Amino acid sequence: MSGFRETIVVDRSPEDVWAYAVDPARLPEWQASAVSAEPLDDGPPHVGSRLRVTRHVGRREVPTTMEYTEYDPPHAWAMQGVDGPVRGRFHGEITPLDEGRRSRVTMELDFEGKGIGKVLVSLVVRSQARRELPVNERMLKRRLEHEGTA
Repeated sequence: MSGFRETIVVDRSPEDVWAYAVDPARLPEWQASAVSAEPLDDGPPHVGSRLRVTRHVGRREVPTTMEYTEYDPPHAWAMQGVDGPVRGRFHGEITPLDEGRRSRVTMELDFEGKGIGKVLVSLVVRSQARRELPVNERMLKRRLEHEGTA
């Protein structure tokens, strides 16, 4: 995946990071553009499960449907957008450090535009993501390490 890639070390176990990072209800707490996220399927998440994620994009709130393409607790998860003119592709990986006391979290993000989405990706979405991804990782780290979350 090309696009954007950020890595951060978190002083929490991979299990703690996983529990927080993949919880749709927590997404708006650590992702700056996320307004809300909700599962669209019953039961536990798995490859093929879908989420409705609403984000601020520019001045608008844009709902998108994301589908898990990988779901391997507590190691990795991946999602891709399945509707709308802008479709994100995300991959997250959690690597244990110090015998599982800390975790390296790597996040990769890219976008594909369909129709008018091609223009939106080049004018708005990529610049917003370039600024937001490192901020999101710092917010994730702060929530997990200093606010007693998970």
